[in-house]
Amino acid sequence: MQTKWWHGKVAYQIYPKSFKDTNGDGFGDLPGIIEKIPYLADLGIELLWISPIYKSPFADQGYDIADYQDIDPIFGSLEDFKKLKAEADKYGIGIIMDLVVNHCSDEHEWFKKASADPTCEEASYFIFREGKDGKEPNNLRACFGGSVWDKVPGQDNLYYCHFFHKKQPDLDWFNPKLREKIYEMMNWWLVDMGIAGFRVDAIMCIGKDPTYPMYTPDSVGDGMCSCGVMNSQNVDVALNFLREMNSRTFHPNDKFSVGEVFGISKDNVKDFIGDDGVFSSIFDFSAREALTKHFCFYGFEKLSVAQYRKVIFEAQKTAGDIGFLAPVIENHDEPRGVSTYLPLMW
Repeated sequence: MQTKWWHGKVAYQIYPKSFKDTNGDGFGDLPGIIEKIPYLADLGIELLWISPIYKSPFADQGYDIADYQDIDPIFGSLEDFKKLKAEADKYGIGIIMDLVVNHCSDEHEWFKKASADPTCEEASYFIFREGKDGKEPNNLRACFGGSVWDKVPGQDNLYYCHFFHKKQPDLDWFNPKLREKIYEMMNWWLVDMGIAGFRVDAIMCIGKDPTYPMYTPDSVGDGMCSCGVMNSQNVDVALNFLREMNSRTFHPNDKFSVGEVFGISKDNVKDFIGDDGVFSSIFDFSAREALTKHFCFYGFEKLSVAQYRKVIFEAQKTAGDIGFLAPVIENHDEPRGVSTYLPLMW
């Protein structure tokens, strides 16, 4: 495994809303992060991962992006970000932005144009399908519940796909023009703005079957099937897109990337991390996956200390000397680790 500049770096995540409020509006902001950069440096922080700060209606706490190249006023401005970057540079701290490109916000200009005119170019950036027999195009269930399909505003039988919240329309990665737009935006942050890299959210959801077939209903009893089933059957589709993304953004610019990736095995770990992997690192969700025995993210089973230890050790054995995994105890989608794990262990 080749040695990279990020190896051995200490990373720290900031959830901006609850970090440091400098203007008294009840929300943390970029000036608050700037103020604490010397403190973070004293703690030994070398990489700073900032949860989404892009312009957003916050239907999903900023993971619904309305403008990829602007800062939401609740956090400050693009000028504030430049000041943050300059302050971080003084202390040798790299900035990692949170990136969501499986979907955007329905308040993004692309979706506004697509809704107004389903024949325009921007409409091809999204997944629009006709309904079948007066119903949704297929029976996939969204991660947040209900169908992945909602009607395009103003249309009687035209639906858009959203694997998450209905205000988060999925982007169509099969469209090369859309992919070019994404890579241009990423390189603007990586090169022009000089950030150290991206944490890439929900990225395996780009692995889809564009025919959108009907699926065998699962045991939930609503006649639907978890959308994750489609993703798990199309990992190679996602990998093809991610190889292109890496070759156009991270690799040529020598930038760091960490992917939110599920379902890693000895058969495919080299595709995701290591010298030929699409990411610098990926999150290890093995303990989280061992807990989840239901189709809803909040349905947990008990997990013993021995079981927890086993899944963590096995994940590290899978990675071996190929590359690095980042073990996950909690993230923005779930309760705190002490609330999730400790009451469940015996």
